[in-house]
Amino acid sequence: MTSLALGPSWLDPTTLISTFGLVGILAVVFAESGLLIGFFLPGDSLLFTAGLLVADGTFLDQPLWLVCGLIVLAAVAGDQVGYLFGRKVGPSLFRRPDSRLFKQENVEKAAAFFDRHGPKAIVLARFVPIVRTFTPIVAGVSRMNYRTFVVYNVVGGVLWGAGVTVLGYFLGQIPFVRENIEAILIAIVLVSVIPVAVELLRARRTAQRTS
Repeated sequence: MTSLALGPSWLDPTTLISTFGLVGILAVVFAESGLLIGFFLPGDSLLFTAGLLVADGTFLDQPLWLVCGLIVLAAVAGDQVGYLFGRKVGPSLFRRPDSRLFKQENVEKAAAFFDRHGPKAIVLARFVPIVRTFTPIVAGVSRMNYRTFVVYNVVGGVLWGAGVTVLGYFLGQIPFVRENIEAILIAIVLVSVIPVAVELLRARRTAQRTS
């Protein structure tokens, strides 16, 4: 296996999995799904790599169904914590000052994403880095109906958590993918960033028109 040549080495998916195993994957998924400090974690590439390593039998010797099931549980639990945190903190979150691990613009992006897509944003946000961390929190701040949130949370957790992992499992058995895994992981990171870039461009154009 090669390492993803982006960011610090300890954030490399293969390094994380080889060091912490399945427990590390679950911790990252939980943190990225609903904790304010989890927005920088490598969710998409980590799940893809997990599926690939399960297929390869490297570092992960658990069956695919167990890995996927636990990842889905961690993702759903993370969003639940984010939602409850948002309900408790409320509007004060939008007045919190910036710090090294918190940027007000991230909350505002998630709020705009939630306003644009409504309840289905809980599912769509799973596939958008940074936004997926803050969207359940914004849903809690907005007092979204709890039962509705749970339904969309479970659907999103299954599609993202199991879907990306299974994709890595099957694509990882293709020789071309295995021989170019570093390029594939970099492509996943870049593709996952596209929605964020689009939202930033839209926000900038809107600001220019109103100024």
